[in-house]
Amino acid sequence: MSIPSAETIGQLKHRRRFFLKALDRTVPVWVGASVFLVLLMVLPLGWLFVASLKSERGITLQTYTQVFTEWAFLKAIWNTIIVSFWVGVIAVLTGSVLGWLVTRTDLPWKKTIRALIMASFVTPPFLGAFAWTLLAGPNAGLLNKFYRSLTGDDNHLFNIFTIEGLIFVMALYSFPYVFSMIANVCEMVSSDLEDAANILGAGRLKVALTVTLPLAAPALLGGFILAFLHSLSLFGAPAILGLPAGIHTITTQIWALFQYPPRLDLAAAFSVPLLLATVCLIALQKKILGRRGYSTVGGKGGQRRLLPLKRLRIPVLIFVFGILALSVFLPYWILLKSALSKAWALPLTWENFTLENFSFAFFQYGDTQKAIFNT
Repeated sequence: MSIPSAETIGQLKHRRRFFLKALDRTVPVWVGASVFLVLLMVLPLGWLFVASLKSERGITLQTYTQVFTEWAFLKAIWNTIIVSFWVGVIAVLTGSVLGWLVTRTDLPWKKTIRALIMASFVTPPFLGAFAWTLLAGPNAGLLNKFYRSLTGDDNHLFNIFTIEGLIFVMALYSFPYVFSMIANVCEMVSSDLEDAANILGAGRLKVALTVTLPLAAPALLGGFILAFLHSLSLFGAPAILGLPAGIHTITTQIWALFQYPPRLDLAAAFSVPLLLATVCLIALQKKILGRRGYSTVGGKGGQRRLLPLKRLRIPVLIFVFGILALSVFLPYWILLKSALSKAWALPLTWENFTLENFSFAFFQYGDTQKAIFNT
């Protein structure tokens, strides 16, 4: 048995080091990520597509024909488009205004406003919809009862069980997405860019249209798409506010197809519009923005000077807290009041006060404990 020489051993070590350097250590990471994405997305989507083609008689396209020709399904698709579009528009208008006010003006209590917007962001739209049924239900809603007590009118002022009510509630919990995007953009853009436009003779409106708005275009479009897709996929709010009025969206119609007798093939086929909407919106974003860049270049020490609101500070502050009252204060108040009341529709007096609801829900009702454990 021959013993390798020191020179041979050195050559082997050199080759080993060269091989380790040549080996791309990111390959296992990419392979693992690819396998994970396949398991997470491709397999479920593939199963969905296969299930949509199956029927008792074998493979067929009849499910797609039925989905895209029957009035009930077309109406649900149309309702979804209308609701999601207006939710996106309202979310962009509200979120962009609040984002600009918080970052580019001397509006007071900015940290408090940000915290309250975050509270709106983390509030499940399902709970918001439930709260607004207690506030603006046509019969027992507290706002309508207050209106009747003031005017003596027997009719209701608000009816949350309408498509307008559904849009209103869903927009309240979608605008924080746009706010976050616009606030980030406004914090990154230096005031020097706007000052340069002012020096060249541009007024505030022209500066906003030619400097600020183009820089915020990706955030505005991205915020609209995010709010649109968020409302497109919601089930809780449409189920609470839409179903009592006979208003179906895609998600509630899919849920209805799972009821007895279940039609899993139709449910799978009707899920395809959700996927198509996602792909189309992403493609639309790329087509509109193209390859244009939106980077800003500023010198060292670029300032972000705040616009003084002067006499408008108080009216603007009232406007901001009015929006937050709709998304946070009123819903949280009515939920807490109802939880602490023996009869939720009556005033919260000492005689009507109780903690029994919490005791029953958390300690006596077994399904609640199971739900908490599952969650």
